[in-house]
Amino acid sequence: MTATESTGGSERSSAPRGAGSTPVPRGTPRRTSTPRRGATPRRTSTPRRGATPRRTATRAGQYAALLGYLAFLAFPFLWLLSTAFKPPRELSSMHPTWIPEAPTLENFRQAFAQQPLLAAAGNSLLAAAVSALLAILLATPMAYVLARFRSRLSRAATGWVVISQAFPLVLVIIPLFLILKGLHLVDSRIGLIMVYVVWSLPFALWMLIGYVRAIPRELEEAAAVDGAGRLRTLVSVTAPLLAPGIVATALFAFITAWNEFFFALVLLKSPEKQTLPVVLTHFLGAEGVADLGPLAAAALLATLPSLLLFAAIQRRITGGMLAGAVKN
Repeated sequence: MTATESTGGSERSSAPRGAGSTPVPRGTPRRTSTPRRGATPRRTSTPRRGATPRRTATRAGQYAALLGYLAFLAFPFLWLLSTAFKPPRELSSMHPTWIPEAPTLENFRQAFAQQPLLAAAGNSLLAAAVSALLAILLATPMAYVLARFRSRLSRAATGWVVISQAFPLVLVIIPLFLILKGLHLVDSRIGLIMVYVVWSLPFALWMLIGYVRAIPRELEEAAAVDGAGRLRTLVSVTAPLLAPGIVATALFAFITAWNEFFFALVLLKSPEKQTLPVVLTHFLGAEGVADLGPLAAAALLATLPSLLLFAAIQRRITGGMLAGAVKN
């Protein structure tokens, strides 16, 4: 039952009341029911994007390109691995196979019997390790200065570092040979190490500059507030955070010196001082005919150290060590 009363030109409407109910005036917002304590809230489902044919084709093309690139990189190593275990009959066959039908270790025995591979590997290891260490020790403070103190001089130095990588080896080998001859360092391991340091230093410097710029300046400012000087900050704060960059740069410097051939061929004359890439050329005959089986076995042994080294430290290269460096 509804009653309308007019008093002084105003109207009031009354709705039928139930037992224990109170009238609700106009304009009052409605209360929303809150879930009970312990009750699980309802999940609102969001519609997912369906895999369209165009997106599926794009992803399939990306995976196909990635597999093709991996096959392109793995083909030389797999063929080298297969050739190293093939007997002479299979090496001279007109129908080559991927998997050796009668695998043998005779190629490795002949390789060690024909050439001093262990001594050559020791020379390469010494030159590569020492040159990589010296390049890192020189490049780290230089990269810090060029990255933190930006000026015209630092920009010019960075540009010269990049341009120096464009010079071919043939252009610098003659003046380099004359300089080392004047210093009596031709046919010397020390002279070869010096050349490797100078040659790998621009690339190491260019890589470390990027790593230094990625470190927040706030960490160094906090160390300065605590009273640390520049050298203390570089050693205690910046250097530990640069560990992934230092390891990656040292790895590239090591591999570059380990695989280098031209400088070692020109500067080293004594057989007992020659590096492994130079010794590998001794498997070629006078007429250019290669002893394919022992050459493949020796080349496989020369390739394994760099692969094992990279596999051993790849986590340190890719791991981000900046996590948790800044305290909240």
